This record gives sequence, structure tokens and C-alpha cells, in this order.
Amino acid sequence: MSRIGRSPITVPDGVSVALAPGEVSVTGPNGAMVRRLPAGIEVHQDGATLSVTRASDETSQRALHGLTRTLVANMVTGVTTGWTKELEIIGVGYRAAANGSSALDLSLGFSHPVSFTAPEGVTFEVPSPTRIVVKGADKEVVGQVAASIRKLRKPEPYKGKGVRYAGERVLRKAGKAAK
Repeated sequence: MSRIGRSPITVPDGVSVALAPGEVSVTGPNGAMVRRLPAGIEVHQDGATLSVTRASDETSQRALHGLTRTLVANMVTGVTTGWTKELEIIGVGYRAAANGSSALDLSLGFSHPVSFTAPEGVTFEVPSPTRIVVKGADKEVVGQVAASIRKLRKPEPYKGKGVRYAGERVLRKAGKAAK
């Protein structure tokens, strides 16, 4: 049995879980999330704990057991505390400005500023012109939005300019050797 899949999920106070055939709904202070379950995977609630079980020991069932448990645990964490990703902007003249809580204006060395609008449920904070904090309840959406912002100007290997995750190391290359 999957080591991750068999560990229970603790549901904190203020979070309600609704189970339907093939579906899990989690509602909390930060919003509500719904996820469809793969065939053969079931979620059971016993008081303040959730457990994920599988119907058989087939390879596909075993592969989805731990994944489903982790996705449901991420839903519970998302509706209680939420998820964040921090980005850093490195480069002369590169900066970000918040345009409300769901839009960014980015100056990334192009001839025009780039506007980026957040999808539903994701907000931006700009504590300084070179830092962006992406927040939301859905871990997958927060990660995808952060990756989309990073994709606008990836860190280049010679000077390290661009948008990177906070704490990300960029391997630098040596420039041309002088003769």
C-alpha cells in the first residue's frame, strides 16, 4: 500500500468536506474547491480525518492512490492557509507594479510594458518593485501563474537578468574569452 496514500488527512476547524460519488468538495475561509476523483479511488470521512482508499492493487490504482491523497491534502491546506509563490526580478530597469490586486504591469526590457491579469482566485502583492508574491487557494493555479510570469523573461545565463523564483539559483556561463 502507498505510504503517502494510507496516511490520514486532518481536517481543521472551520473547514467542511462534502463527499459525493467520484467527487470531493472542500470549503474553508479562503474559498471552496472541488475535485473529481479517479475511478476506483474513494475518500472516506471519519470525524475530523479523511482517508483515501483504492479498489484494487492494479498498477494504475496504486499510482493514483498517493497522488489523490496529496491533491486532497493540498485542497484542505489551500482553503485554510492558502499557497504562495515568490518571484524576484533581476535587471536594470526591470520592475513590477500592482494594478489592483489581480493585475500586474511589468517592465522587463521590452519596448512596451507587459500587463498580466490573474485568473479567478489568484491575487498579487508587490512588496517592492523587484518582488512579486502570487497568492491563492489552488496550489496548481498559483504555480502555473508564477511559471507564466517567469516565462515572460526567463533568467539568462550570462548576466542572470530576468524573472526567477525566490531562492532559485541560476547557473552562470562564462562570457567570451578575450585574446
